[in-house]
Amino acid sequence: MSLTYRVQNPVNNEVVEEFETATDQQIQDVLAASAEAFKSWAKTSYAERAEILNRAADLLRERRAELAKIAAEEMGKPTPAGEWEINFAADIIQFYADRAEEHNADTPIEGVEGGKAIMRRLPLGPLLGIMPWNYPFYQVARFAGPNLMNGNTVILKHAEICPKSSAAIADIFEEAGLPEGCFINVYASHDQISTIIEDPRIQGVSLTGSERAGSAVAAQAGKALKKCVLELGGTDAYIILDSDDIKQAAADAWEKRIENVGQACTSNKRIIVMSDIYDEFVDEMVRIAESYKRGNPLEPGENEYYPVSSRQAAENLDDQVKRAVAAGANLRTGGELDEKGAYFSPAVLTDVPVGSESFYEEFFGPIAEIYSVDSEEEAIALANDSHYGLGGAVFSTDEERAKRVASQVETGMIHVNLGQAFSAALPFGGIKNSGFGRELSTLALDEFVNKQTFYVND
Repeated sequence: MSLTYRVQNPVNNEVVEEFETATDQQIQDVLAASAEAFKSWAKTSYAERAEILNRAADLLRERRAELAKIAAEEMGKPTPAGEWEINFAADIIQFYADRAEEHNADTPIEGVEGGKAIMRRLPLGPLLGIMPWNYPFYQVARFAGPNLMNGNTVILKHAEICPKSSAAIADIFEEAGLPEGCFINVYASHDQISTIIEDPRIQGVSLTGSERAGSAVAAQAGKALKKCVLELGGTDAYIILDSDDIKQAAADAWEKRIENVGQACTSNKRIIVMSDIYDEFVDEMVRIAESYKRGNPLEPGENEYYPVSSRQAAENLDDQVKRAVAAGANLRTGGELDEKGAYFSPAVLTDVPVGSESFYEEFFGPIAEIYSVDSEEEAIALANDSHYGLGGAVFSTDEERAKRVASQVETGMIHVNLGQAFSAALPFGGIKNSGFGRELSTLALDEFVNKQTFYVND
């Protein structure tokens, strides 16, 4: 089945521009070009690679306004948020340009008798990156940055609704001086993705996306004996144990939940609140949600909500909320689907039955799910009752109390008294059905390299 690559404005659901899916011959040409480029790119110095990647980072920053408008039209991200994302993407690329050589230096292996040994970190070859639409620049940067600095070459298969973003990224790398074939943007079909993964020239695959997509890609990669890194979303717990200012606590929780119109893997999708402050907290969340008005992502204002990524995504949210209500949840406000576009009004949902199908689902949109608990133990149990384990946060005026609870939450990333910290230096990844492997930080430099033992006999 072929995918249709297009710019389809979520404000009105109109198709602005369509792009041709690659032919099978073009896919073979891409594989050949990536493999050929690897031969020389793997031998370039870290200094040469860093110079090119630093230039790419500079170009991203210089063009952030232009690029943010592309994202706004493709997937509805308000332009200030788009500019923030593009700046962060540039920071990530620069992080690897600055650190890869030192991190990848030969490491002496101690305690070896009869000879000397080191561990070398060597590039593997062409890699496939399958990237999602929710952060069209940031997601690519955290995959391409470390792997290009490692000396690997990259084939990018971006989301079908982000063809202009992916083309713009490829253009920036080319203008920065990256040799031909080192970074290739391809509009591939599902069948062609399988062809790429199976090809012996491909040495690994990284996917950020849905659990279903991750399972399919992991199965294909496993069959082909290829390593993969998967980031597959989450239902992050956001635990509020107590607060001196409940209104502010609600405002902070709302700001985190509404970020990127609720379409972030690390959104606080399950807000867990102690029963003694629950009613006041929910009332304030309802008030905040009802204060929002519909806005235009290209002309953003205060207290506005924007469309989700596509009409289909909005319809999926509508179906999820209706099924949750049918199961016993209470829709306190919002949840109204636009007649034509992809607007879905901010919603507050409570009383979702624990253990129900809806409880385990990821609501990828502006929906605040709130739960009441009576104890720390109940909060921890509820937080860990999830198929996912990506991020999370715990809040308390007593830091030690928050740390004690946070240390018992089963997740790849946990925060105390902050919704989420953003830094290229922090490892990003999860456990359970949230996937495996790590992006960002220097750990990302270790995912797709040959950690070679090099022994010299005395």
